[in-house]
Amino acid sequence: MARIFPVLAALATATAVAACAPTVGRNGFQPIDVMPTDIVAGTDDKSTVLAKLGSPSTTSVFEGENVWYYITQTTEQYTFNRAQVAQRSVTAITFNEADDKVLEVRELDLEAGEQIAMNDRQTPTRGRQLTILEQLLGNVGRGQLPRTEENVPGQRRPD
Repeated sequence: MARIFPVLAALATATAVAACAPTVGRNGFQPIDVMPTDIVAGTDDKSTVLAKLGSPSTTSVFEGENVWYYITQTTEQYTFNRAQVAQRSVTAITFNEADDKVLEVRELDLEAGEQIAMNDRQTPTRGRQLTILEQLLGNVGRGQLPRTEENVPGQRRPD
């Protein structure tokens, strides 16, 4: 009994320490050989950026195809909590509209992001709201039971 207690205590400690370790998730663009900051303004164009980095995570909505974004995000989740963004990197590469040369390479991080307040209003629907019991019991008694005289196999149907 004296030997089992230290083993159980060590096992409980190891389990408690392992439960505190976060689950790390990496999403988005993952650079392999070339970093997005290695792109040189004035010398690279769309084809060389596409060859070095691959297709962008997204393109600009308002500037057309002239701004490419490469987005990388790392999240950490502890046990049953929501995942928290630990690191975010957004590289915006702006191209010249005339000759598709790189004009600017900007690096944005997590602090450059802005929180946007979402509108929580809802569009009203017609009709009334049903309670849970009304939803569960709403169809009880609505259907017709089959008439046994007419649905017996082998019987002639009355016209």
